[in-house]
This record gives sequence, structure tokens and C-alpha cells, in this order.
Amino acid sequence: MARRTKEEAEKTRMTILRASLDLFCEKGYSKTTFDEIAKRINLTKGAVYWHFRNKPDLLIALIKEVIVKVNEYVSEKFTQIDNLNDLKEYFLYNAKLIKEHPIFRKFMFFAIYQMEWSESIYEKTNKGLEDILDFPLKQIKETLTKMQKSGEIAPNTDINEISEIFYCFWKSAVGKEIVNDSPADFLSFVSKGFDIIIGCLKEER
Repeated sequence: MARRTKEEAEKTRMTILRASLDLFCEKGYSKTTFDEIAKRINLTKGAVYWHFRNKPDLLIALIKEVIVKVNEYVSEKFTQIDNLNDLKEYFLYNAKLIKEHPIFRKFMFFAIYQMEWSESIYEKTNKGLEDILDFPLKQIKETLTKMQKSGEIAPNTDINEISEIFYCFWKSAVGKEIVNDSPADFLSFVSKGFDIIIGCLKEER
């Protein structure tokens, strides 16, 4: 009986997270209340508070739920990223997930366009999300550092600067895809963008 209750509680928790994502996309994070989330799924506000102490806690749980699952998908395909081509394929696979998985796509829309990051919200959530939110940039830096040590890119390459260029391009490409603001095919656009950056790194070598 206890196991069934635990399963039901987890099912309710996931229902709350899905409803929250829907409302965050519709209204934005700051304008969404626990009352509205509860009404969307026919629960009491107290039931929502039973699972999440406050909105920052709910936000952390939502981001972790989506990003951790995406990382699990990606990790099954990429157990190790050793070179620039691996890095490109890693981000292309992420692009494919954004294109094909509605929940991930919806989450990216919320994260890019409907999340109003204030100093207060950032302070409340940063400790719980730092490793997750920094992961793509960390992956780029680790790969470029490997390439530099192996001599595949120039020893004087500014790893931090190039990593930011990679990451800024990626975020911009995702943003355009989410609102259908790019005339190019998303996967093709990401591929060509990474080819240009990688080509410049190889030329510098």
C-alpha cells in the first residue's frame, strides 16, 4: 500500500510540474501563482505546497526534471566526447531532441522567452541549478581543453573565449528555432555554424 501511495505522490508531482510548465509558457514565471497551478489540474493549493515549498523550489525541480532527462538521452549516445567532431555531433543531437520532443521544446521556450530572471530568483535557485545550467558550457570547455593538450588546436587559443562563442551561437540558434524565426533548417543551421567555428580553430592551428 505504501508503495502505491509513493507512486501516486510521484504521479501528482509530475502532473504539477507539467501544469507549471504550461502556465509558465503562457503567462511567464512571475505571473503564475500556486492557485492557478492547482486549478489547472483540479488540486488544492495545499496539495501543491505539499510537494513544493515555494515557486523557486518548483522552478528548480522543473529545470532538473527536464534537463536531467535530456542529459540521460544524450549520455546514452555520447559516453565520451574527445574531439571537435564529437562536440558538434553532441550539439546536433541536442538540436534533434529540441526539434522532435514537445516537452523539451516547450521548456526551452519558457527558459529563453518566459523566464524573468531577477537577482532574487537567481540567488534562490543558483545553488540548486549551478551544475545543470553550466553543463553545456562546461562540456565545450572540457573538449577544447583536450584538443589543445593534444595539439589539435593552437596552444595560444583562448579556451574561455572560444567556448563562449560556441555557446552563444548555440543559444541564439535555439532561440530562433523555438519561435520559428530562422529561414534555415535547424539541424543544418547548427551544423554549418559549428563547421565555421571549427574551421576557424583549425586554420589558426
